[in-house]
Amino acid sequence: MTDQDWLAQRFEANRSHLRAVAYRMLGSLAEADDAVQEAWIRLSRTDTSDVDNLSGWLTTVVGRVCLNMLRSRRTRREASLDTHVADPIVSREEGVDPEHEALLGDSLGLALLAVLDSLTPAERVAFVLHDVFGVPFDAIAPIVGRSSAAARQLASRARRRVQGAPVPDTDLDGQWAVVNAFLAASREGDFERLLAVLDPDVVLRSDGGAARPDLVTMVRGAEAVAARAMSFRQFGETATRALVNGIPGGVAWTPDGRPFAVVSATVAGGRIVSIDILADPDRLSRVDLDLIAD
Repeated sequence: MTDQDWLAQRFEANRSHLRAVAYRMLGSLAEADDAVQEAWIRLSRTDTSDVDNLSGWLTTVVGRVCLNMLRSRRTRREASLDTHVADPIVSREEGVDPEHEALLGDSLGLALLAVLDSLTPAERVAFVLHDVFGVPFDAIAPIVGRSSAAARQLASRARRRVQGAPVPDTDLDGQWAVVNAFLAASREGDFERLLAVLDPDVVLRSDGGAARPDLVTMVRGAEAVAARAMSFRQFGETATRALVNGIPGGVAWTPDGRPFAVVSATVAGGRIVSIDILADPDRLSRVDLDLIAD
């Protein structure tokens, strides 16, 4: 085995971990794959004979790559972050696929990714590397170009924001019961029953992209979301139920069999606190739906 073959083997052993790091930082599966590929290119061109912990070295490389991508994204982004929905990971209703489990870790719903999107690039990188993957601040500091103490402050600021993100209930059957009640009430147009399953501060976020500007919106409050619930009638009747980032949701289809939208509902405290809808046809075309389309 050549040195390059050995490196390639070691890299493949770390690929799923690196992809999970990049997905949490970027919220985009395509960009996460690009970041991992860039890490391989850098590895293949680097003398790693003095590297004792290759997994840690690769994690910090992915951190640097993601930081650059986040900064570049901020300079060119035109759409509002308020309505941006991250790339969803869709699994069968029965349970999360093992490959998806590696990506998601503990509870990485679309609502949490929306909060991560609100962080500065340096805050997001510091928080994800330290709080999620246990990278010490001394290693994070050179990535974000700050002192170790400053990197700690970045993660602390991010942590305060993330602590405000909704945490889904742990009982998946209970979550489905709430979502089913919401869909039944929307089908029947029962406004009072809708209010009963919606948190007073519920947020509905829809991202239709440039192709569907009429589906780019954010609505806050139970009454405002309930008023829009009739639009869920067709979804509830024809969609394929699925887990979206590990929580209840599903995929609505066009008559010719293409995905129209991926929807997830975050249930916390027995009520729906967030509804996230990705309806951008360009991005939907890149979502892996093979597991539920069989």
